[in-house]
Amino acid sequence: MPTAEFPTLTIVDHPLVAHKLSLMRVSTTSSKGFRELLREISLLLGYEVLRDLPTELRAIETPVGPTQAPFLVGKKLVFVPILRAGLGLLDGLLELVPSARVGHVGLYRDPDTLGAIEYYLKTPEDLSERLAIVCDPMLATGNSAIAAVSRLKEQGAREIKLVCLLAAPEGVRALAAAHPDVSVFTASLDSHLNEHGYIVPGLGDAGDRMFGTK
Repeated sequence: MPTAEFPTLTIVDHPLVAHKLSLMRVSTTSSKGFRELLREISLLLGYEVLRDLPTELRAIETPVGPTQAPFLVGKKLVFVPILRAGLGLLDGLLELVPSARVGHVGLYRDPDTLGAIEYYLKTPEDLSERLAIVCDPMLATGNSAIAAVSRLKEQGAREIKLVCLLAAPEGVRALAAAHPDVSVFTASLDSHLNEHGYIVPGLGDAGDRMFGTK
């Protein structure tokens, strides 16, 4: 459901999403369980992110007779995870659209300034003809998302959406100010950021919890 205060934001309000997200928030959830839950939620988020994909009617034959059936039309999608945590959303989205292309943006957060520093970028050449879905579990300060979207636009992307597990109001506002044309889809809008730029109540560092690096 979109919110009046945040017009670019859609919160996927579904009991299964809420339940799985609650399990992920629990500090004792294992890395294996965290990864599995993230993949499952990405499937559910993907249905909403891709709800308005264009289709066209084509003539087919069913076992009973002829009909006009809707098929996806146009260039394939490109999913662009922000490394490394964004990879956790990728598998579920690829289950929905196995033929999608995949780009990668490597960013890390400067611990002092909280700014995004790029270390890798690889995308398909025809971004201008594709819907680009940026994937990152956490929209916290918004710095990484803003940097990723800016780089994709430099590469020619014209239509971009962002899917995330959690968002903070500060990050949503910052991304909307920098890129008002980018829609954001999330499982939850949390309370605020703490002094270290982490989402509260959040779930900790998504990358560390996915890969067991802390």
